[in-house]
Amino acid sequence: MISSINELLKREAQAVLNIPVTDAYEKAVALIVEQVHEKKGKLVTSGMGKAGQIAMNIATTFCSTGIPAVFLHPSEAQHGDLGILQENDLMLLISNSGKTREIVELTELARKLNPDMKKIVITGNPDSPLAQAADICLATGHPDEVCLLGMTPTTSTTVMTVIGDILVVETMRRTGFTIEEYSKRHHGGYLGERSRELSK
Repeated sequence: MISSINELLKREAQAVLNIPVTDAYEKAVALIVEQVHEKKGKLVTSGMGKAGQIAMNIATTFCSTGIPAVFLHPSEAQHGDLGILQENDLMLLISNSGKTREIVELTELARKLNPDMKKIVITGNPDSPLAQAADICLATGHPDEVCLLGMTPTTSTTVMTVIGDILVVETMRRTGFTIEEYSKRHHGGYLGERSRELSK
């Protein structure tokens, strides 16, 4: 089992190293800073299934680092939750295939509500319908899943998470987010205690 685990680690690590790095990241961060930090909109993330869980995690991480963000479930959006979208908001949509019906439909619903709504997409298929609807597309490199069946989202969700981390950290860099600001958002637990100590 140890040799199998080491092989899995190598494959996951290589998938991260193979993420295509383009100027789309700079454009995405600039758009987040402009719409949320400067224009006081919010980041609205969405995804279905495992990608949705990654989208939710990205939203909470952005919240803790000075960028207001919420997760919008694509199915619930069709039953009234679409109303969360407001002027100057920015969407971050995640789908490995770029063909997930609920997410593609969400882009259409958002366009009808606000034709000027900007969209950043994370996908393994830069030629997909979702990618075509995006203002900025961040490709994952479409790595093979380490799942024995090649089906279960494993490697793909790893790279999605890393891409989210890149966006968070580079946005923090652009906004000059400080430990003092961090401590204001973390009142409980070890991180809250530690951040208050560091901000003194």
